[in-house]
Amino acid sequence: MAEIFAYTDGACSGNPGPGGWGALLRAVDGDRIVKERELKGGEANTTNNRMELLAAINALAALERPSTITVVTDSQYVRNGVTSWIHGWKKNGWKTAARKPVKNAELWQALDQAQARHSVTWRWVKGHAGHPENERADALARAGMKPYKPGTD
Repeated sequence: MAEIFAYTDGACSGNPGPGGWGALLRAVDGDRIVKERELKGGEANTTNNRMELLAAINALAALERPSTITVVTDSQYVRNGVTSWIHGWKKNGWKTAARKPVKNAELWQALDQAQARHSVTWRWVKGHAGHPENERADALARAGMKPYKPGTD
């Protein structure tokens, strides 16, 4: 049985500014890559955190059936949010402990919904540290941003 991994990343030129997200989906059987799929997208005026969230949302949404998956992200914001903070936010009506509205609440809700049909393990890796799949996800995020970045064709 193949294991499924999603390597996700977001990028932003300025924060806010043009941004992109990327995801590398990979099914692995032992040491053998069975299947790979690359996803990317972007927005003209966004933030890095929004792009990190969209990368994870789109990776999970791309799975055709409920799956067991490991999502690998270099975003502590995403990993901590989805594994820890989200429980309190939901209990508090999408407010923080300080009773302020949760930033990017609509994306957190979409991520919560996207992961609900899967069995997800969340793993963090240090970004820009030579992790090959994270570097590929970063390249996809930058490619997703490119159409929104002034002065690029």
